[in-house]
Formats: sequence, C-alpha cells, structure tokens
Amino acid sequence: MTAVGLIVLAYLAGSLSPSVFLGRLLKGIDVREQGSGNAGTTNAFRVLGTRVGVAVLAGDVLKGFLPVLLARSLSSPVVTVLVAFAAIAGHNWSVFLRGKGGKGVATGAGTLLAMTPVILAVLVTCFLVVLATTGFVSLASLTAVVLYPILVIATDQSLPYVVFALVASGVVVFAHRGNIARLVHGQERRTRLPWRRSKKGGPPS
Repeated sequence: MTAVGLIVLAYLAGSLSPSVFLGRLLKGIDVREQGSGNAGTTNAFRVLGTRVGVAVLAGDVLKGFLPVLLARSLSSPVVTVLVAFAAIAGHNWSVFLRGKGGKGVATGAGTLLAMTPVILAVLVTCFLVVLATTGFVSLASLTAVVLYPILVIATDQSLPYVVFALVASGVVVFAHRGNIARLVHGQERRTRLPWRRSKKGGPPS
C-alpha cells in the first residue's frame, strides 16, 4: 500500500502545472494559448518572462524531486523508479489538463536530482554547452536525454535505474518528435540568448 500511495502521489504532484497556474495568477495568461502552446518550462520562459519562467522551472523540478526523494527514504529502488515514472507521466499527461502537459525535461531532471545527482550535473553541463552554442533548447534537451542512459550504464548503476534511464529517455524523445522534425527541416525556433540577439528563428518550438 505504501508503494501504491507513493506512485499515486507522484502522479498527482507531476500533474500540477506551475506554468498554467502562475501564468493565470500573475499574468492573466494561459500558456497553452500562447507561444508553442506547451505547458512546460520552455514555453513559460517564452510567454511569461524570465522571472516567472524561473519559478516554473523550480516548480517543475521540485514535483519530480520531492516524490522520488520520499520514495528513496521509504521504499526500494524498484518503487523509487516507478515513482519517478509516475511524476514524469503526470507532467506529460496531466489529469488536471485533460491528459496534456509538458515534455518531461524539467520534471525528469528533478527525479535525477534525487536518484543520481552527479550524473545530473554532467547532463546539465552538456545541456548548457549545446544551448549556448546552438541556441536550440530542444536540441540541448535531446542531447542530454540521449546521453543519460549511456552515463547510467557506464557508471554501473542498479538495474532499475538502467531501465528507468532507457524508458524515460524514450518517453522524452517521443515527446520531442515535433521538435525533431522542425530541427531536421531547419524550422526550429532558437532561444534569444544575449550573444544571438541578431539571429532569427523559425516557428515556435
């Protein structure tokens, strides 16, 4: 019963949408009707601005981190992994947003912060390097996601963590299938980094 309770709690926590809540509360905006229409962190930065975007990022990370941290202290690695899956599933397919949501990157990062913080630090570094050099949030996210299971296997993590890495990476890549298509066709939108202000992007990601 403890395992079931933790999994349900993780899904409900993941289903909470800081971008939708803060957008409505602070800006009177529904992020699902602006920018890319996505209820995740990237679109929150784009539509709501940097300050609110940072708050959304923190909320999306915490709703992955806290349930997994609780599961690690109360249960087994298998249950911990199931809780992590539930948090990401809640973010991607929120019960409060009629089965819609974000793409799982920030919430997934929160689960990694609780499970494998050193690997997360490496992934964040790779993410920032790719973002800084290309301006594409989606490409940076995909690079980190593909690298994740490689690092988990290379560092000899437990089997449940390896399975989580492979499946979670697949879920996030699938959620980015539209971005992948736009990257291939040169239509993906770049993030407006200070040193790329003069660059023009394509349609919203």
